[in-house]
Amino acid sequence: MTRTPGRLEGKVALITGIGGGMGRDAARRFAAEGAKVVGCDLDAETLEETVRIVREDRGEITGFAPVDAGDANTVEAWIDEASAVYGGIDILYNNASIQRFGAIDEISVADWEFAIDMELNIVFYAVRAVWKHLKARGGGVILNIGSIAGTRGVEFMPQNAHGAAKAGVINLTQQLAVEGGPHGIRAVSISPGFIQTPATRFLVDDPPPAMKATWDRIPLGRIGQTDDVVNAAVFLTSDEASWITGINLVVDGGGSVLG
Repeated sequence: MTRTPGRLEGKVALITGIGGGMGRDAARRFAAEGAKVVGCDLDAETLEETVRIVREDRGEITGFAPVDAGDANTVEAWIDEASAVYGGIDILYNNASIQRFGAIDEISVADWEFAIDMELNIVFYAVRAVWKHLKARGGGVILNIGSIAGTRGVEFMPQNAHGAAKAGVINLTQQLAVEGGPHGIRAVSISPGFIQTPATRFLVDDPPPAMKATWDRIPLGRIGQTDDVVNAAVFLTSDEASWITGINLVVDGGGSVLG
């Protein structure tokens, strides 16, 4: 039986943070859609597990670990190596990030700087390193993961550093769309609401009252799953979205429309 080509058939997709959660699901889905995935993670063991899962599903994937996506020189070296694996790059999916939360009068300067490094600078490092490769390719797509916290205040927990960093990601994406257009480079971002992952499972099992109240108001009646974000990512990085750039797609079940 002839396999039906996927929506990302033959595209080379770099995905950061594939060791678990949304990154692992993104690697699986992109490979299932025909992409040649090159992923990285800081944790070699969890990355190898993702590589094994994708290959068992007959997907094509190469993994690099340990890669510290928060170090500019390391990221540049990884992206140059990743480009050589399949002879170029079509997609950069900036998934990796690490958060720090705290009220404005309680969060430490160290935690603030950590959040900016690991949620905003981490994106800049990868984009800066991949830019020359996308220009050489004649175009491509940069997909950045933002957050609803980057678009408004969040009532259920203090997200000062996280929100500021993700607002920066969203605005950076818009600027990349302007600068990338003449080179055929599209730049888009996705801002999820609360997404259930292994790391957030404890909140789902025992949510704080304010968080539960927010979830109860979601028009579509449920919290998000990783597939909700990855589905959007597949569309935005596919040729079906070839005239879409500079947007920030909110994926939150409609929660944002309630203010």
